Amino acid sequence: MSQTDLSHISAHPRPGASTALVASGAAPLPRFAFIQSSWHEDIVDNGRIAFLAEMAGRGVGAEAIDVFRVPGAFEIPLHAKKLAQSGRYAGVVCCGLVVDGGIYRHDFVASAVIDALMRVQLDTGVPVFSVVLTPLHFHEHEEHRRFFSGHFLTKGKEAAQACVQTVASLQNVDALLSA
Repeated sequence: MSQTDLSHISAHPRPGASTALVASGAAPLPRFAFIQSSWHEDIVDNGRIAFLAEMAGRGVGAEAIDVFRVPGAFEIPLHAKKLAQSGRYAGVVCCGLVVDGGIYRHDFVASAVIDALMRVQLDTGVPVFSVVLTPLHFHEHEEHRRFFSGHFLTKGKEAAQACVQTVASLQNVDALLSA
């Protein structure tokens, strides 16, 4: 299995951001995958929107981010595994909303998804970031929709920050271990 070569990436502090990904020499910036479930898409879209905006502010444009849509959160881990194994991506971000629909225990689905995402990153060595949220209570009324829409904006931004910091940190670890 090939890994994305991160040796050309360095973290440079700049105003308003703790780190930024910067290509050195002729090497291109790394690519990232963003996987988004379609359930409650109007809410989940906010995670993607905030992620893309924060990444752009850190020097990673939309052209370096491939967006994939899947039906629900349960489908995210297999896509994450295939994308991480491809060697094309420095990181994979997963975004979805698992709610209690009254038919099954949503906490089982959420646990299966999060456990699988952790397994993907440990098995492939490619960092996987979760913006898969599982509220204890979610109802289809305007107050909850507004709250969780805003929460996805926060989590999308935090995922972008974690992406940049983690990729830079792993690059530093790789450099240290290869010295």
